[in-house]
Amino acid sequence: MRQGFDNEKYIESQAAHIKERIAQFGGKLYLEFGGKLFDDYHASRVLPGFEPDSKFRMLKSLSDDVEIIVAINANHIEKNKARGDLGITYDEDVLRLADIFRSNGFKIAAVVMTQYSGQPAADLFRQRLSMLGIPCKLHYPIEGYPHDIDLIVSENGYGKNEFVETERPLVVVTAPGPGSGKLATCLSQLYHEHKRGVAAGYAKFETFPVWNLPLTHPVNTAYEAATADLDDANIIDSFHLEAYGETTVNYNRDVEAFPVVKALMEKILGESPYQSPTDMGVNMVGYSITDDEACREASNMEIVRRYFAASTQVKRTGTGQDLVDRLKAIMRKGGVTKDYSPARSAALLKEETTGSPAGAMVLPDGAVVTGKTSTRLGAASSLLMNALKAVTGVDMELEVISNDAIEPISKLKTTSLGSVNPRLHPDETLIALSITSATSEIAARVLAGLPKLRGCDAFFSVIISSTDEALLKKLGINVCCEPKFERSGYYHR
Repeated sequence: MRQGFDNEKYIESQAAHIKERIAQFGGKLYLEFGGKLFDDYHASRVLPGFEPDSKFRMLKSLSDDVEIIVAINANHIEKNKARGDLGITYDEDVLRLADIFRSNGFKIAAVVMTQYSGQPAADLFRQRLSMLGIPCKLHYPIEGYPHDIDLIVSENGYGKNEFVETERPLVVVTAPGPGSGKLATCLSQLYHEHKRGVAAGYAKFETFPVWNLPLTHPVNTAYEAATADLDDANIIDSFHLEAYGETTVNYNRDVEAFPVVKALMEKILGESPYQSPTDMGVNMVGYSITDDEACREASNMEIVRRYFAASTQVKRTGTGQDLVDRLKAIMRKGGVTKDYSPARSAALLKEETTGSPAGAMVLPDGAVVTGKTSTRLGAASSLLMNALKAVTGVDMELEVISNDAIEPISKLKTTSLGSVNPRLHPDETLIALSITSATSEIAARVLAGLPKLRGCDAFFSVIISSTDEALLKKLGINVCCEPKFERSGYYHR
């Protein structure tokens, strides 16, 4: 795919900038780490060239200087809050994060349980952490938070919280999701450090919005689309403009909260080192964009994807129309339409001419291939095979998968597994292709083309099954569906 971002430059410059910020505070920094640390696929889609694990790789370059604190809100444990992308609860995700950190050589200082007030589920999780040998510290609700500064920064406020002993210069505070209390954890630690006479500071690491891109830049607009369900927005950082006469972009919640954060830091440190929310950040993403037009195009496509994902959700569940309406407004603001990708018109035309569900995909060279529903393959499988043939230079009319591989799978589905649909899904198609590749050089060549589809955009004329969509996404293919079902009915899988 057309690249617009220098990943290696980003990793190097980001690590160097964080080291500078550590030195600014005398050798110790609490870094609030927002967004996804290991699997930032949004960033990789809007900044072509950004690797999903770039932030983690950047941290690994500093691993000898890093300790990790994972914050989790006790109320989230009690309510069994789950991550929508992974389908696991926040407490389970804490353990997942701990495993990843530990396996990559990072030191985990502790899990901090914020807003703790004796929640039974939180107590059970504390016991579980203890059995696993993971330290767990408690932070308590503070009456009047966040406005009663004198109470918060006192022995009856942050002073009641349990302190996490750390040894290394960079303490990364991360969490399974928003609302976990990362900022409060950082400031509480600062309070205790300075009570102990230890010089330490705070900074925030968020990839989006990109502070040194224009407010209306598609990269920033795409972030608004990604967070439209939170009803938040990117705005000009008025504090930075007033202090320095420079226009920068920040998140509305961060700008609104800045006076309180600044007051808390003044109370803890004696004076605030920051004059604006932009000052607090250490984000170097904007400096690593190498092809602005490529990032603009990728970001516009991401806005459209968010719209179709929300529209499909409304069709599936009957809820979320307000989100669709917000995304329509964001699309108008960004000057993009539902037809931004040529795959949509190609898929709808293919359905019109064949009378059956169809799909289309934009390949890395810009060419568009289509796939139709057949007696052997569904639309998603047909499109996948045609795309693989196209990127590997195989004749589109050639039957690559042998009937000997397809028929047993179809028979198993209909006779033993109770399916009324003999057509192969994409996962079954890849199994059949793999079997055929054992005796066919062409099949092996087609199968080897899978990595070339990573980052491609596919569009389907109907809502495909969640199983099909998950498989395509696992291959790195971006999926959009027209918000309609293949058949009328009340229940759709």
